[in-house]
This record gives sequence, C-alpha cells and structure tokens, in this order.
Amino acid sequence: MPNKVEEFNAYRVKMNDKLLSENNKVIKRIFNLDTNAFMPGALDVKTKELLGLVASAVLRCDDCVKYHLESSQKTGATKEEVMETLSIATLIGGTIVIPHLRKAYEYWEELEETNA
Repeated sequence: MPNKVEEFNAYRVKMNDKLLSENNKVIKRIFNLDTNAFMPGALDVKTKELLGLVASAVLRCDDCVKYHLESSQKTGATKEEVMETLSIATLIGGTIVIPHLRKAYEYWEELEETNA
C-alpha cells in the first residue's frame, strides 16, 4: 500500500519545483511570504502552524491541512493539541468542516505511523 505522506510530499515538491522554475515574480514572492510568515516571531512556530491548521480547515483546503498537520507534528505538537485545534476549526467553520476533519484525522494517523 502506498504511503500517503510520502506521496503527498513527493507531489508537493515536484509541483513546487515546476511552479518556481517558471520564474514568475509574484508566485515566488507569495512562496517567500509564506515561508517568512511561519518563522519564529512574537508567536512560536508551533502556534503559527496550529493557526495555519485552523485557517486551512475552515477554508476547507485538504492539501493545506495536510501540510500544517505535518508541520505541526515536526514542531512537537501532540495529538491532543492537534485535536483541540481541529475542534476549534470545526466550531468556527461549522458542520461543513466535518468531512475535512475526518480527512485530517486520517492523515494524522498516517503521520504517526510514518514517524513511529
């Protein structure tokens, strides 16, 4: 069975490389802004990743949710912190977020298995 985490990351890297090779100044600046926004500042990186997770879930961007789940895990976020974060996202976003909550939970389990 293919590893969903590896598949997602391979696709993301491949397509980001293609997009950035187009030498489009706006796209490059957006990517750079995203990178800089999640650097340590007044808020620590883990908090910023969890905020990104809430926004991504509320906006119903499954790829974004996956990215922020993985980034949150890398910063040391626990399952309990992630679930609390996702509960806030579901509260704010409403029941339409529930399908994305399911996918997020499933992807978190994949991350736990991959990084065990």
